[in-house]
Amino acid sequence: MFSITNSVGLFGMNAFPVTVEAEVSRGHTQFDISGLPDAGIKESRDRVRSAVSSVHIPFPKGRVLVNLAPADVRKSGSSFDLAIFVALMQATGLLPQQMPDSLFVGELGLNGMLHSIRGVLTMTMLARKNGFRAIYVPAENVREAAVIDGIEVYGIRTVSELLEHLQGTHPMQPAEVFEPVISRSRETVLDFCDVRGQVKARTGMELAAAGGHNILLVGAPGSGKSMLANRLPSILPEMSREEILETTNVYSVAGQLSMVHPLVTERPFRSPHHTVSAAGLIGGGSIPAPGEISLAHNGVLFLDELAEFDRSTLEILRQPLESREVTISRAAGTAVYPCNIMLVAAMNPCPCGYYGSTQKKCTCSRKQVTSYLGRISGPLLDRFDMHVDVDPVAYEDLASHDKAESSAVIRERVEKARDRQKARFAGTSIYCNAMIPDHQLKEFCHLEPAAEGLLRAVHERYALSARTYSRMQKVALSSADLHGHDAITREDIAMAVQFRGFESKYLN
Repeated sequence: MFSITNSVGLFGMNAFPVTVEAEVSRGHTQFDISGLPDAGIKESRDRVRSAVSSVHIPFPKGRVLVNLAPADVRKSGSSFDLAIFVALMQATGLLPQQMPDSLFVGELGLNGMLHSIRGVLTMTMLARKNGFRAIYVPAENVREAAVIDGIEVYGIRTVSELLEHLQGTHPMQPAEVFEPVISRSRETVLDFCDVRGQVKARTGMELAAAGGHNILLVGAPGSGKSMLANRLPSILPEMSREEILETTNVYSVAGQLSMVHPLVTERPFRSPHHTVSAAGLIGGGSIPAPGEISLAHNGVLFLDELAEFDRSTLEILRQPLESREVTISRAAGTAVYPCNIMLVAAMNPCPCGYYGSTQKKCTCSRKQVTSYLGRISGPLLDRFDMHVDVDPVAYEDLASHDKAESSAVIRERVEKARDRQKARFAGTSIYCNAMIPDHQLKEFCHLEPAAEGLLRAVHERYALSARTYSRMQKVALSSADLHGHDAITREDIAMAVQFRGFESKYLN
């Protein structure tokens, strides 16, 4: 007998429809799977056979052949187990021969239980796009899938539960649409009111948050660079529903979601150690998995001790920071992951850390300082919109009992600036000023005559590159949004110049 059912394959974040065909015929007892399956799919023969036994149904006798179409596309993972089980039950007459409006994904346990799989959100999006009425997923993944409306989602715990539902003896109800609840767990612990002094650095972090700009913090050990970076998420605006789905999609494919937190509703903050490999940072593997830069999508990627990272590892960040996506090509195909991030980095100015300090003498030679700073290439430095010197905190600030401005107050100003940007970029795919393409710079960045004169003078004095020229205007536009200016003023350009680091005592 012949049967056919529907499932979904996954390569990176690219989901594709898969037709599961099953045929039971006379011959020697044999169970084969064709259609370019990997080792994980081939092992599903044992899982499916055991799951069939768990519901006390004799396994079909004779030759059993399962084909995963299209047969010329490589397939991997354990998500086809449930569809193969359903196709066999159809072939033996226990289920209807055709269920064209339903799609099945899930990994089977030997006792017939279903285990969670990765990429369910991406699969559900494809199912709705292709017009399927219902999708059957493991119960652990049901809330992740139920965030997509317009399709019925059924959470299955065991294969016996699925059989009873499809046979009509104990029908199940589809899951209700799951609405994400915005959470801000980090701000209950990390708040800018704990930062003593550092007025310039705090202003720089606020400006970076307002426009989504990359920022580099340079200063002596213990001056508060990591402290500032760790508190940045607490002043960023809440994630929109679209951003939640985009970020959750990446985490779903990476297999980093849980039943407790089925959606990513808090802006990611990723802080990999400086020993991270290139594949760990950018993504990779025979079946490309997302790296730290993609796991930080719509959030913050913090690189502490920037100069300690392997130089070749850092250099691969250059192209993704411009295109805001990562393309990983392998023999099996090409995976594209989004990486719309704020890059925040912190570093010491020399090996001992005290070059340029007025409080402690640097013990490094000039050659050592130059060599240490030379670990960061000019093109990579150019990708940072803002360079901020972070000086040691004065005793008066440390001993003061006065509370500094809280994250909630700063975030209120940042959200007002983002509201102006939301209105400015309505109808486009741009979220913040840092994302403005260079060819649209004149459309969105309107300079007052005095501002244009100052920008010209700065360009002539420092011989700005085209990238620096455009990024300074974007930072100035964020300053204008924070201060409620309709056009970029001379003061906004001066703010962008101040935070570009032209006069940095560390970098220069």
